[in-house]
Amino acid sequence: MRTVLYNCGPIVTFDSNQPLTGIEMVNDKWVKPAGLAIIVKDNKIEQIEESITALDDYESHSNSLNGVKLIDIQNRAVIPGLIDSHTHLVWGGDRSREVRLKLQGKSYSDIAKMGGGINSTVSQTRLMSELDLFKLAKRRAITALDNGTTFIETKSGYGLDNEHELKLLSVAKRLDQDSQIPGIDSTWLGAHAIPDGHNLESYTEEIITSQLPVIANSGLARSADVFCEPGWFGIEESRLILKEAKKYGLALRMHIDEFCDGGGGALSAELEVDTADHAHYTNIDAREQMKENSVNTGFLPGTPYSMGSEWPDFNQMIEDDYQWTIATDYNPNNQILSLPFIGSCLTQRCGVDPLAALAACTINPAFTTPHNSGLEHGKIAPGAIANLNVLLSEQWESWCLTPGHSPIFNTMLEGNYL
Repeated sequence: MRTVLYNCGPIVTFDSNQPLTGIEMVNDKWVKPAGLAIIVKDNKIEQIEESITALDDYESHSNSLNGVKLIDIQNRAVIPGLIDSHTHLVWGGDRSREVRLKLQGKSYSDIAKMGGGINSTVSQTRLMSELDLFKLAKRRAITALDNGTTFIETKSGYGLDNEHELKLLSVAKRLDQDSQIPGIDSTWLGAHAIPDGHNLESYTEEIITSQLPVIANSGLARSADVFCEPGWFGIEESRLILKEAKKYGLALRMHIDEFCDGGGGALSAELEVDTADHAHYTNIDAREQMKENSVNTGFLPGTPYSMGSEWPDFNQMIEDDYQWTIATDYNPNNQILSLPFIGSCLTQRCGVDPLAALAACTINPAFTTPHNSGLEHGKIAPGAIANLNVLLSEQWESWCLTPGHSPIFNTMLEGNYL
């Protein structure tokens, strides 16, 4: 089955075999002019050529049993499918009332000590059935898809024991098997917080000797993650957990330096993790070590937006030639599922070029969050999986300029034009 998307407006291709850094993030060579056609065979992009050539080749077959579907894009801009490379999609409950505590000056740590925060969500999530959690998470995934997301990394971390961490990862697996929503990359985040009844030492021991082996043997997670932050998991505990996870063949990710420079950047470089996320307060020396060891910085701009804190200096990351990505960090404390909104934060609030912001949630996370099919994604190029977005506008820059609503006209998900 072939689908021909013809009369495309400008196409942002990002046809690169490596993450983009520095001036390559704003290089106009990635934008092809209007008038081209994208030819898709089954779930892969087969060719990009002039629309007149594609119509000559395929128009006569459009009604044949061989099945060539012609779609007139009417000069709308086309961008790659967006990759949300850091989310917490599967959880239950509601922590909306915490906003008043924040406005009263209570910190994230203060709220956790008062019985709120992660452990509050853990208690509510444990009470929910796998089916109910699946229904909740699927609705969230549909919202993400409506905003152009075609692949999602999601973490556990609201179970914090063997039974419930497995339940959350089983939900993520079920989501990945649903062809109507974005594909899922699953991460185990048992080291998200210290559950009630434990201290740091006892829970770290339980993670290493009990929870990690169970999770690894289940095959439900591709990666392991740790919330490495003062007051949660320290440098030594994080190092122990991640080294053990690596022995089981899990890829490594980290939460680091969200609230202060806690040394997570240097540890991420030491362990050569795929991506170290948040990283708002990571010092320059650690960033250089991360760069030397090819550790991605995963910025999560929705979190400072939701918490009213300062933005990282994204443009400095471009100037210093660092590898970085952006993601929503969807979670109970930051309920943002729109990557175009995150792009708006960068472009309209932080002065980041919209092409760089787009690269940070397409081609760059494709290398930290690979597609389950084994095909390349985050780009529009022959051989890549056919995940792409047709915008409402004829100008590709519009992808991040409508923060109050989705800029997406339609999405192609694994070759299916929805």
